[in-house]
Amino acid sequence: MEDDDLIPLSALQHYLYCPRQCALIHVERMWSESRHTAEGRLMHDRADAPGVEIRHGVRTDTSMPLAAPELGIAGVADIVEFRKSGNGEVPFPVEYKRGRPKAHRADEVQLCAQALCLEAMLGCTVPEGALFYGKTRRRKSVVFDEALRTLTLDAIKAVREMLDARRTPSATYEAKRCDACSLLELCRPHELGRRISVRLWLQQQTEAAD
Repeated sequence: MEDDDLIPLSALQHYLYCPRQCALIHVERMWSESRHTAEGRLMHDRADAPGVEIRHGVRTDTSMPLAAPELGIAGVADIVEFRKSGNGEVPFPVEYKRGRPKAHRADEVQLCAQALCLEAMLGCTVPEGALFYGKTRRRKSVVFDEALRTLTLDAIKAVREMLDARRTPSATYEAKRCDACSLLELCRPHELGRRISVRLWLQQQTEAAD
């Protein structure tokens, strides 16, 4: 698979947060900066300077390119710590996020996809990693168990199908999710969602008349 065909790891997070958001960014190439995304970008900029550091016996790679062509995914890990074990070194990916831990598993899937790339590249097993949230200034441990790996593979498949079809899902307004999205003005879920509702209403009336 050519590099241009590989799914960015961030697309998996976008898809699980909102399939329409994922399509707007990765199919229609739309983007809009907000205060939240700017803060997140600055946080990643601090972690994304490429380099290697060894401290207390742990080697830390920053801004490490990742890829698993057989899975069709690629991206960059904010930090990968290589921790010594009896069999050598075990990779431990760490992803930086601006806000707080979330109820959904989108961030965990993005991190698990990093682990799948590391396993493909290094021929080892990556059992766990961590998400570092800027609001809490704490790491949240993430175990890459079978359920999370299955969810991640399902997300890769769903994103691949959407990108290949080049079809953007319809808009549906959900206050908590939509109001926090930087693409709110580009997506226009209030307006487009109402149009869809009217169309469905007309269809229902036509079917009822028949």
